Amino acid sequence: MLFNKKKSQESLKEAPLGYWEEKSYMIALPKDESQDMQEGIFERISAIQGLKIKAKNMPVESEERPGSIIFEYDGEEYEVGYYVGEFQWSELLGMRNYLFSQEEITKIKAASKGLTLFMEFHEDCKKSFHLQLKLAVAMVPNLLALVDESGEKMISAKWAVMAAASAVTPGPEDIYTVQAVSDKKGEVWLHTHGLLRCQITELEILQSDTKNYDNHYHLLSTFASSLIDKKEPFIPKENSKYIGILINRQPIVVTCVSWTEALKEYKKLSLGGLKDRQQGHNSKTSPIFVYKSEEDEKNRKLSKVSEYNSLLGDNPMFFISNEETDRMRALARERFHYVKEHAQNPDNTAMIKIGLLRDDNEEGSNELEQEHIWFELLAFEGDKFKAKLTQEPYAVEDMHEGDEGVYTIDDVTDWIIYTPNYSVTPGTAYLLS
Repeated sequence: MLFNKKKSQESLKEAPLGYWEEKSYMIALPKDESQDMQEGIFERISAIQGLKIKAKNMPVESEERPGSIIFEYDGEEYEVGYYVGEFQWSELLGMRNYLFSQEEITKIKAASKGLTLFMEFHEDCKKSFHLQLKLAVAMVPNLLALVDESGEKMISAKWAVMAAASAVTPGPEDIYTVQAVSDKKGEVWLHTHGLLRCQITELEILQSDTKNYDNHYHLLSTFASSLIDKKEPFIPKENSKYIGILINRQPIVVTCVSWTEALKEYKKLSLGGLKDRQQGHNSKTSPIFVYKSEEDEKNRKLSKVSEYNSLLGDNPMFFISNEETDRMRALARERFHYVKEHAQNPDNTAMIKIGLLRDDNEEGSNELEQEHIWFELLAFEGDKFKAKLTQEPYAVEDMHEGDEGVYTIDDVTDWIIYTPNYSVTPGTAYLLS
């Protein structure tokens, strides 16, 4: 055991949640700091479709009291607090999730003022995150960028504006970030930011390495996303999630335990140990473990994620929830006009994922399963398009790689446009705006 009983009792104790963990904090940075961000703010918020203000109070600077707005939205009551204050750029704010121009980066780093808005997330945290984006865009319409303080990341203004206007909520992976910290020996510590505002423990993978951290990242993000799409409460260690399949067809069943217990399972840690938790990562955060068999799960016998390194292979299979599949399909169709507008550019190529009915569906079933498979877009024919199958289906016997067919937007479940500079998906369509 890494710590003796006395040291364990004195040192391994969860810290209270920080303000940015209890509630979701965002800072809206304006393009023009000379403008009064509070002028007309209530009128702009009231213009959000489906929102009705019930009570409002302006900030009182002399008492350091933030403003507050109580409103009803989609049948639920929310309260958001806000204030205008100073902003200082921090290297902790990751920018890799979005593409920023050099001009945008320069202006963001020079920004000195922003409007902070904070709120509690309700049970549907994707809906709450979407609502907070709508509020931020409405409150600061001349948006330079949005700082997701709870998620420790910078959000592109173009993405935020497009997401706020969408009828489809952002995805689970938009709500949290996964940070990777490495040392000279190649050890990697993966950990999340942003899950606690969803009343979900932050997640970690300890003792990863530069060879395997990409697979570990996908394992962690699959688990995190499944918890966001949860249909029932998840109790660490007591509950588990079946999130994928190893290359030997063995199921990947994961759980997590509080860092105060998890550290006892590691004899040597270069990263993520007690010394790295003095100033943070010491509240409700839980390293991930795996159950290697039903017997292990029954007996709560934990195994480290690294014990699966050789079995994860080059392309492990991780599952996507039905809820996320439906969300991705809706977003792909909502933004399919970008394919029509940009795929016909000779410098671009497009791939479209189409849902094909599986042969193994039971006759008369109300829920027909589909196999989602990639096609190369060949040409548009009015409201339809011609596409070529790029891979051999598993469960559609009469279709084969290279087959061509004509399809409609109702068949689309996802798409990618490859441009000379970057690839664009429905979630990154802001790059084309």
